[in-house]
Amino acid sequence: MEAFPEISGSHYAAEKKRIMSLCNNRKGYCIADLARRLDASIPKVTRIVTEMMADGYLVELGKVESSGGRRASLFGLNPNVGYFAGIHVGHEGLTLAVTDFPGNVLHTVENIPFGLENTEESVHRLGARVRSSLETLKIDLSRIVAYGVDLTGRVNHQTGYSYSYFISEQKPIRTLLEEEFGRPVVLENDTRAMAWGEYVCGVAGDEGTILFLNVGWGLGMGMVLDGKLFYGKSGFSGEVGHFPLLSNNQYCRCGKIGCLETGASGLALHRLVTEKLAQGRTSILSPAYKKGDKISLDSILGAIDREDVLAIECIEEVGATLGHSLAGLINIFNPDLVIIGGRLSCTERYLLPPLRSTVNKYSLNIVNNDTHIKVSQLGRTAGAIGSSLLAKSLLLGNIE
Repeated sequence: MEAFPEISGSHYAAEKKRIMSLCNNRKGYCIADLARRLDASIPKVTRIVTEMMADGYLVELGKVESSGGRRASLFGLNPNVGYFAGIHVGHEGLTLAVTDFPGNVLHTVENIPFGLENTEESVHRLGARVRSSLETLKIDLSRIVAYGVDLTGRVNHQTGYSYSYFISEQKPIRTLLEEEFGRPVVLENDTRAMAWGEYVCGVAGDEGTILFLNVGWGLGMGMVLDGKLFYGKSGFSGEVGHFPLLSNNQYCRCGKIGCLETGASGLALHRLVTEKLAQGRTSILSPAYKKGDKISLDSILGAIDREDVLAIECIEEVGATLGHSLAGLINIFNPDLVIIGGRLSCTERYLLPPLRSTVNKYSLNIVNNDTHIKVSQLGRTAGAIGSSLLAKSLLLGNIE
């Protein structure tokens, strides 16, 4: 499904796509810079830029600073070309983000009620819910160029299949979504989408190599290595939660024993708290536990926010376990930055001190000194924003 039919069917189509791709990564280019990047003559690039301005894809942004002589014009992406919509499909509902053509975030909406199921009918309901939310934001659906959708679990963005929501062997879920939206769709794993969102417009800044740890109910990792998302051979890289690190005899959801996720995740936090409550430890949560009420992860996070000693003790244990594994990752990747995101990142006041302490204890100083550890800036909107940005980047050829 073609996102830019006017360009794809035009003369100099490859050069136009390349110019759009270049302008996706910086504010603007002058004709001479574009000519050097495209290895083309200035007259040729001038013709191409003139056509793209006439078609509305490029606009003049201003003049290049100059110490003397005629100042060259800067050209960049036109924000009025269209929009990209990103949808994070979580267990608790949807998060929606809308970005313009240059990548500015225009809208974010959290906590849209929805639960995706393994049926085509559920995909239709997802499309209806997204369209309804976009219309509420006064977004003209005809001006959306492409959609990005991220899901939890194993996702192959090249084939468009999700192995957590495996609806049909004949049609990958991406194809079903494209039929539903009538636009190109990029399907991505939630953690990689979060990592990309933080890399492009979050806490990453100018750092080129980052590790993003999604500490939610499970544990996943997204990697941006030298400015590119890393997928691995089959597109399933980043399954750090299933690294067989622990000797706690705890069964993981994957069926193995001792996966890191069993000691460093929301699932692990929930287990630690309920185990201690069963031992008779005192907590804000004790009355509800004794009555037989369900102790949810949200109620535990709420107890931490209220400075409950038991809950804080457990999140500190999770932080120390996560820090132990992170020390090894830092030794291996030597990243510029590690970002802690996901639902448990809201406990940073208690999660980060034991995490940093354990990292310092087990990582190599010469490597650790070059790595910063920060908490996600985009929070729960990271996945939706990342998916929206990935929709454009993948279609422009910025990411393979």
